[in-house]
Amino acid sequence: MARSLSLPHKLRRLAQIDGRRRLRLIEAALWLMLARLLLTVVPFSRLARLLGTFVPPDDRHVAETRSCAGHEHTAIAGEIGWAVTRAARHLPLRAVCLPQAMAARMMLRCRVVPSVMHFGVTKRLGEPLDAHAWLEAAGVEVTGYPVPDGFVEIACFV
Repeated sequence: MARSLSLPHKLRRLAQIDGRRRLRLIEAALWLMLARLLLTVVPFSRLARLLGTFVPPDDRHVAETRSCAGHEHTAIAGEIGWAVTRAARHLPLRAVCLPQAMAARMMLRCRVVPSVMHFGVTKRLGEPLDAHAWLEAAGVEVTGYPVPDGFVEIACFV
């Protein structure tokens, strides 16, 4: 069982992180809160327009995005993945796979780093449909990895 840290303890730990990473964590937390808010108040059909172009997983744009990875983009994608997943653990709201993928995608977009947001589903006998979102950029598994077993990718945003 994970223990819950007090707010003063969390703030002390945040202060120990170097300035650039601390700013990334704060930015990630803000994007995560915005993503949760948007998912709550905006219909997904409208929200989808902000996320990019909806394509099937075998679309050529997905492959092109994977192949345009430079060293600088790889480093940025890794740092953003770290910040988003770390911030999501410590926020007092539920920031699961979709808000994490959305937040990381927006942070990458601000830095002109192409990314692919994947959507998958699984259906287990006698259970409701389950969905998962994950994000990759510059050859880096940014958020939502490892993808749980049994998920079939059905679409992407590029």
